[in-house]
Amino acid sequence: MGAYLKKEHLTPSEPVRWLADYPLNYGCIFKKRTSYTFYLYAMIVRLLVFLVVNFTALAIGGLATKNGVSSDWYAQLNKAPWTPPGWVFGAAWTSIMVCYAIYMAYAWEIQPDKKYVLLLFIAQWILNVLWNPVFFSYQQTLLGLCIIIALTALIGYILFTQLGVLKLKSLLLAPYFIWLLIASSLNAYIVFKN
Repeated sequence: MGAYLKKEHLTPSEPVRWLADYPLNYGCIFKKRTSYTFYLYAMIVRLLVFLVVNFTALAIGGLATKNGVSSDWYAQLNKAPWTPPGWVFGAAWTSIMVCYAIYMAYAWEIQPDKKYVLLLFIAQWILNVLWNPVFFSYQQTLLGLCIIIALTALIGYILFTQLGVLKLKSLLLAPYFIWLLIASSLNAYIVFKN
């Protein structure tokens, strides 16, 4: 019975199993529900923290992008034929940051080396925030390309090195990686065709 109280057994499907396994042992059910409630509360707090931090990065980037997208400089650039319409960028980044926040909430729980997780997250955050002002405000397309390639490499590194630890939860990071590959190609096209 003590094995059921360990943290690794606390998953979202557990309450149903607890009720089925211990219908008459209300004390055990209460302990498990309390542990599960704490687990759920901690996960929600982690998720909210990562959502706030991720969307702060998007807001900072949005401030730098706002004038850049409508500028004459950007309008006159030769852009890749596969450049999506403007609204796609907002929708993509919103869904990517939600998925990434969920991924990070799980990574923070599962990965034993919290400093490593935090270091990778901070490096990603800085690169993500840097790209918009470098590309749009300072119009440094080559430096922007270097930044986005570094960000793509970092997200790819996180995705593939944490695959063994986070298993299927790593799929939450796949949209971010795929989108960065597309964004890198768009940036590269601008560098080489202008």
